[in-house]
Amino acid sequence: MRLPLLALCLLALPALAETRLTVAVEPVADERPVFATVESVREVEARARLQGTLTRLAVREGDAVAAGQVIALIEDAKHPLQLAALDARLGALAAQRRQAMQELERTRALRVTGAATQARLEDAQTALDVIEGQIAATEAERAVLVQQQREGEVLAPQAGRVLRVRGTAGAVVMPGEALATIATDRYVLRLRLPERHARFLRAGDPVRVGARGLAAGAALGEGRITLVYPELQQGQVVADAEVAGLGDFFVGERVAVTIQADRRPAILIPRAFLLAGPGIDLVQVEGRGLVPVQRGPARGERIEILSGLAAGDVLVRP
Repeated sequence: MRLPLLALCLLALPALAETRLTVAVEPVADERPVFATVESVREVEARARLQGTLTRLAVREGDAVAAGQVIALIEDAKHPLQLAALDARLGALAAQRRQAMQELERTRALRVTGAATQARLEDAQTALDVIEGQIAATEAERAVLVQQQREGEVLAPQAGRVLRVRGTAGAVVMPGEALATIATDRYVLRLRLPERHARFLRAGDPVRVGARGLAAGAALGEGRITLVYPELQQGQVVADAEVAGLGDFFVGERVAVTIQADRRPAILIPRAFLLAGPGIDLVQVEGRGLVPVQRGPARGERIEILSGLAAGDVLVRP
């Protein structure tokens, strides 16, 4: 069945529209290859809380630790002697309390019969109360000493991986001395770029991450810039990017990264309008015929033209 002439024209309109293209300039992201290092979001120090001798170090560099895990033990040689002295004092006070209680019971019995005065009864009760107070104070002192012993356990402040270990068994440590540095489980790529790129970096910009170890293997994937630090460091702008799969990287490992470091005007045309000749690329411009152009990088299905075309030129699809 033959279609009417108008229907044929309507079907041909999309094909006609694809054969001509008016060149226009549009802003594109200027991608730059840079190197980034794997860094932990936060590093924390496991510090000693009391003075003493380091008797045990339970971790090494690279070990994974949980929050609150004991990673070292510090002992003070005076603590066992002080505990023994307090236990002996508590034993003596317990004996005095038994004697005071017996004396109080005896005085109460004598008071009932009238053989003891009220003042004597009150003195016996006061003597027992004094001993009870001494026992409570000594038990509190012992609890403080036991807590000090517990503070000899150096705990991991957060879960993560041990980066550095300081100290050896048998060494004397002081309060506040750092015994281990722990990197938290969350890792980022830290980028350092020249100062001129500072105004173009934005949180949320995409980054492409190359192969691990600067090798030519498969790329790690894509990520996003999560933080651009507001302070320049030695003439560089610093930014953090989050990328999946950094958990097994070494802290400080370098990775090749491609970022959007700038924006500039560019001319992009579809591949179909480009004629690839021997050593030269051509496009057909309406009214000018075949024109040589300099091809730039591919951006998806379009090719960037570096020279040979200007805004307003009309291209004819070959």
